[in-house]
Amino acid sequence: MIRRLLPLALFAPLALGFTAEKPTAAADANLSKIKLPAGFTISYFAQGVKSARELAVGPDGTVYVGTKDDKVYALPDRNKDGRADEVVTVASGLNAPNGVAVRNGSLYVGEINRIVRYDNIAKTLKQKPKPVVVYNQLPNKDWHGYKYIAFGPDGKLYVPVGAPCNSCEQEEAIYATINRMNPDGTAFETVAKGVRNTVGFDWSPVDKALWFTDNGRDQLGDNLPADELNRAAAPGLHFGFPYFFAGDVPDPEFSQGRSAATYTKPARKLGPHVAALGMKFYTGKQFPAQYRNQIFIPEHGSWNRSSKIGYRISLVKLDATGKQATSYETFAEGWLQGKTSWGRPVCLLQMPDGSLLLSDDQNDAVYRISYKG
Repeated sequence: MIRRLLPLALFAPLALGFTAEKPTAAADANLSKIKLPAGFTISYFAQGVKSARELAVGPDGTVYVGTKDDKVYALPDRNKDGRADEVVTVASGLNAPNGVAVRNGSLYVGEINRIVRYDNIAKTLKQKPKPVVVYNQLPNKDWHGYKYIAFGPDGKLYVPVGAPCNSCEQEEAIYATINRMNPDGTAFETVAKGVRNTVGFDWSPVDKALWFTDNGRDQLGDNLPADELNRAAAPGLHFGFPYFFAGDVPDPEFSQGRSAATYTKPARKLGPHVAALGMKFYTGKQFPAQYRNQIFIPEHGSWNRSSKIGYRISLVKLDATGKQATSYETFAEGWLQGKTSWGRPVCLLQMPDGSLLLSDDQNDAVYRISYKG
């Protein structure tokens, strides 16, 4: 009797003790639609990253990805070739773990209702580590519930709580705020009020002021109100919600008897309903000097506007003081083709080599934008 040996490759999956998928080849037909300034290129850092949202990078260069699904992923690039080696599922069964941040070797994850922490993540990411609960007193409402988290220059963890509505006066003071806490979850305090829905913020490399995007309300027409880019020069400022939007657009129900001058105006009005999300100051040296200390903003794209806009990365340039916005322009576009989008930009991450990563929760991908001159 002749025995035929089965191909060795059939047994390979049995050797894997963790959830990992090798990224597939890049679909260059889509990438060729992206328009960038001369000298810039875009490529896939990873594909098959379902509902990719906020990004964070660890000391070893591993990129962590939050999602609006139930999973958190890790994207190691061990050979530093600008493309992830694999997509590793770090955790699952979470409550829309949109936010991720790394501090002292621990991965912090922002779910809708709590913040959790995975310690020594670089060595345990393939072992489905158990989370440590950092803070569990956040509201459990889905509407504007996605958390974007980041550690500020003061060493504190910042987390927003969006408004649980299109426009409303909140019964609980926690809504429509940006807050901060110690890394262990203590000393929780509010630092900004009247913030309808921010899913992106960063600190100025010039004066450490907090800047954030905010999405305006719906149902006031195609062109009102503008989304906002805000600068919080000090803690405790009120940015207008639900009384005024974009600094001067009154809410038809809640603005009566109030003055727009009472509230902090945006540093820059953005496009109406563009859904400006995970902004980032560029501080690297790979891009030309004209981009240094300027603000890149992914625009997720309008969902209820009669003519779609957004679906791009915009660039806001600041003056020499770093406090005044002087222009607002397109940096990268092409995810929207006519009336149809094939991708929706979400969040940016600056890598150690100065390139930018960009997440896309429609195309389930993370892109790498680099400059070669």
